Amino acid sequence: MHIVNSGGRRPTFRMALALAAAAALTALSLTGSADAQPRQAPTGPQPTVVLVHGAFADASGWNDVTTSLQKRGVTVLAVANPLRGLNSDAEYVRSILATVQGPIVLVGHSYGGAVITNAATGNPNVKSLVYVAGYALDEGERVIEANELGGGHSSLAEHLVIRPYPGGPPGDADGYIDPAFFGSLFAADLSPKRVSTLAASQRPVALSVLFTPSGAPAWKQIPSWYLVASQDHTIPPEAERAMAHRAGATTVEIGSSHVAMMSHPDAVVALILSAAR
Repeated sequence: MHIVNSGGRRPTFRMALALAAAAALTALSLTGSADAQPRQAPTGPQPTVVLVHGAFADASGWNDVTTSLQKRGVTVLAVANPLRGLNSDAEYVRSILATVQGPIVLVGHSYGGAVITNAATGNPNVKSLVYVAGYALDEGERVIEANELGGGHSSLAEHLVIRPYPGGPPGDADGYIDPAFFGSLFAADLSPKRVSTLAASQRPVALSVLFTPSGAPAWKQIPSWYLVASQDHTIPPEAERAMAHRAGATTVEIGSSHVAMMSHPDAVVALILSAAR
């Protein structure tokens, strides 16, 4: 660049250097580049992710998801779902949520979806709902009915082992998946060794949960995310898609069995982090 001073004479080299530097600084200040500005750290409390397991399982099913989230600095609480009845299970989870300070991302797998649908209603701290192949029931709807949404059909009820439920409501009983069918119905994409262990250690669910009408659904007031497991043989994928659509959920679909949080933990973590934002 040719620079001339006010007197018409060529400036000295030192003067030219100073003028060039001043011009560069002026140009930088005018551009207002975002990269030149200090980045602001996230403000406000970060959400706690509360994980609720479903039937025939326990909180250890979330282990890979929990570890991954904790590595990212996320606070996680994996609740022990009692599996004794939809109303009482929802009340229990509701009482746990009341102890959590700040915003909550509430995640439910399978029957745990029905529980969070009821437990989150009226709680202003729950900012997001995440369904992992879960029951996003409507008011008055029963789990057994939701399986038929979208034209789907589940053969789960045909492969249950029924055992007594001492002290439970009259006529109620515990249901387990027949171990011979546990892999094909529940966890087809896990190793045979892991399937065998899960089948032997499954937690039963009170059969009354299949026929209990759901209450006012939290997803009508709270934004929701949904992971559809396209190879699910416990909840039909057609029913999952129908529930996700009805809830207006941000939806992803992956080629997973029912236990997506075990076979595809990275996809589940990504969905939870999306809801947490």
